Amino acid sequence: PGWRLDDGALRKRFSFRGFPAAMTFVDRMADVAKASRHHPDFCCRYDVVDVAVTTRSAGGVTSADLSLARAIETAASIGAP
Repeated sequence: PGWRLDDGALRKRFSFRGFPAAMTFVDRMADVAKASRHHPDFCCRYDVVDVAVTTRSAGGVTSADLSLARAIETAASIGAP
């Protein structure tokens, strides 16, 4: 839920309760990306993290992107209220 297809990428905005919570999510997302050997683009602004997942070499979204988006979703829900 909340993911959208835009400009050849899956995108979602995640909101948190402050900067430390956003950074905890970014750290979890980095662990997930490293484990999957597939990396998202993201931008963090205080308590908001915008995430984009795509496979540039394939020119769009692949099954690897869908798997990574699911894993990122799980990372966001850990410790969420």
